[in-house]
Amino acid sequence: MKDFFKRKSAKMVSGIWDKGDREMEKFLEVNEYIDYNSEIIQSKVSELFSEKMNNIEKAKVAYEYVRDEIPHSFDCNAGIITAKASDVLKYKTGICHAKANLLAALLRSQEIPTGFCFQRITLMADDSMGYCVHAYNAVYLENRWIKLDARGNKEGINAKFSLGEPILAYSVQQGYDEYFWKGIYAMPHLETMEMLEVAKSLQDILDNIPDKITGTPDISENEIRF
Repeated sequence: MKDFFKRKSAKMVSGIWDKGDREMEKFLEVNEYIDYNSEIIQSKVSELFSEKMNNIEKAKVAYEYVRDEIPHSFDCNAGIITAKASDVLKYKTGICHAKANLLAALLRSQEIPTGFCFQRITLMADDSMGYCVHAYNAVYLENRWIKLDARGNKEGINAKFSLGEPILAYSVQQGYDEYFWKGIYAMPHLETMEMLEVAKSLQDILDNIPDKITGTPDISENEIRF
């Protein structure tokens, strides 16, 4: 797991963000879990995107593909547990963290800066089984960040692509210890990735998924331009 933080430098993109802002480079990096250099992701990239598409169009296409065509593991009762983007694409399933890795991989392959946001939610409709960390993406488009939740829609969940106010999978329920962690992170949540690496079943996830995150966001809430 020490290799998790080994990073590969990415190119800066003129017209998308300030070429002098080296802090943004980390939102384009390839790593163990955002492995957009893999053959299977490169093949999907060729299928999804064309040179005629602008970055907003690419972001919408990638988001809707991950949201709609990759079922959430608990929605489809998946028999395999995935973490890195290429496995999510290969096996066509993943929990929110894994699906966020895939969306990040697809967009970073197009030099669109993409990060991660986290939310504390109940595991069930109430807190009878405790809480977990939910993950979704932040994407840098037109010189500002937008937030996209590719968890996958079902009854009671209707997340959408939005350039304005985020339309996420979950709102904060009053009366419960639910909240958003502020800021944007360049990397997936390490503790959750480690849990997914050793999980053998959905029950393992329910039993061991983290309910808190540690560390400092790479971009604080005060620095975010919406």
